[in-house]
Amino acid sequence: MKTLLDNTRLELTLQRLAHQLVENHIGFKDSVIIGIQPRGVNLSDRVVKLVKEITGKKDIAYGKLDITFYRDDVHTSSDLQIPSETNIPFSVEGKRVVLVDDVLYTGRTIRAAMDALLDFGRPSSVELLVLIDRRFSREVPIHPDYAGYSVDTILTQKVKVNWKENEGKDEVLLLTKA
Repeated sequence: MKTLLDNTRLELTLQRLAHQLVENHIGFKDSVIIGIQPRGVNLSDRVVKLVKEITGKKDIAYGKLDITFYRDDVHTSSDLQIPSETNIPFSVEGKRVVLVDDVLYTGRTIRAAMDALLDFGRPSSVELLVLIDRRFSREVPIHPDYAGYSVDTILTQKVKVNWKENEGKDEVLLLTKA
């Protein structure tokens, strides 16, 4: 096990990502932030809070998107698929959408999120913000516009993002399967 980001470095990374968003989406007039359920929402909750603090705006459009039934592997498991909540109380038509997820690995989750997003309108653009970019692991041609930390991994490794709200501690770990 290796710590990629401890509590302090994770907080600094979140601050940087929030500032990059503010710089590129001044005023957030036509921009929206959408967290991908379930783990991307932990990150998007934090980023949206920081963006509000930085800008002083309290009305930044923020939604949460479940992609369970848009995944290309939804029928390959014998386990019952239990969706999370989708809550997008606005149209994305003509908006600049920032999709948020914790770890970018194969890109399939993001592809599914873009399919699901189209049910809410046609955005003018879609950007991707991730906390961890597992480079060189893509199965589809998707790359982040904003990445907190990039790491080169092998198939036997897993990136685990722990959030204080869920696991009691903020950290990002690189685990090696036995």
